[in-house]
Amino acid sequence: MNRLATKLEGREFPLPALVGRFTLLTSLLLIAAPAPTVLGSEDVAQRPFAYWADVPTEGQFVVGMVYEQSKSYTIIANGQYTGIKVRAEGENYGIDIRQGYLALQYGITERWAADLEVGGTTVGWRAFSPGNQVQSTIGLMDVSFGARYQIFNEAWGSNAPWMPTLTFRAGAVLPGTYSQSIAFAPGFRSAAIEPEFLARKHFGWPGLGAYGDALYRWNMTTENDNIIVVVGFFQEFKGWELDAGYEHLQTTSGGNITFTTAGDVSSIDYPRDVREISDSIQAGFSYTTSKRHWKYGFHSRIVVAGNNTDMKPWFGGSLDIPIGGK
Repeated sequence: MNRLATKLEGREFPLPALVGRFTLLTSLLLIAAPAPTVLGSEDVAQRPFAYWADVPTEGQFVVGMVYEQSKSYTIIANGQYTGIKVRAEGENYGIDIRQGYLALQYGITERWAADLEVGGTTVGWRAFSPGNQVQSTIGLMDVSFGARYQIFNEAWGSNAPWMPTLTFRAGAVLPGTYSQSIAFAPGFRSAAIEPEFLARKHFGWPGLGAYGDALYRWNMTTENDNIIVVVGFFQEFKGWELDAGYEHLQTTSGGNITFTTAGDVSSIDYPRDVREISDSIQAGFSYTTSKRHWKYGFHSRIVVAGNNTDMKPWFGGSLDIPIGGK
């Protein structure tokens, strides 16, 4: 895929100023985040369809805005499917998550880029409380940031014809500020580091290609590390892109969700280091304008199998605006 490239006259974004602001923001987040008491599910901000395989042009900012939500009426606890729908006040309640975040990128050089994802999240449910009373939390999402190095780009003439666009990302996660005293909290709220490889490759007829994304996340607080692998296909046509793929999340260790009283979901025992496993189908589309290269996107992900997880369908929208650059 060709990189996004636009020019904004009269604007300059010196790298030292960017690094200074990035360092200041990171320091403030470290100070502001309270000590975690971890009790939740994996929910670090991650752009779908190996979007991060491409890097901005040198000196270019990309300002991304992402909104996502999910609602789940079924959980898988210790291998058993359990319904958690509650009907109250004329509405159906499950596990409801809403979140929105800024996804910022900066092209440092032709191959190097930096990214930062920061935003807010909320989750609420009734099923796990006695009397089906509403329980919820709201706060800062787990903050994700990283540096990317593009090892190969399939558009470079010096590459072999079979060479994909391949990028390595060295990422890190800082704990958010949402409450961890609630089951199915929107994240592990754990400090983490995550090496990641992303690839995209065109082949076959014009516009057809495949993508892949693989990361290992060391969760320093909970020590229930994550492996996430994504593979899929895309089709481009006149600014449009259609995407479809499969995602597997595997937590390497931890405990199972159990219930103190059989058949009573309000007696849930949600372990500190829950071992979440899930298989999901993801799909979406995007449109990039021909003049300013603004990218409008829609993405979805539906959990179809797993353990110690909820069967959540995720839906989200995004807008990415490139500014400046060579």
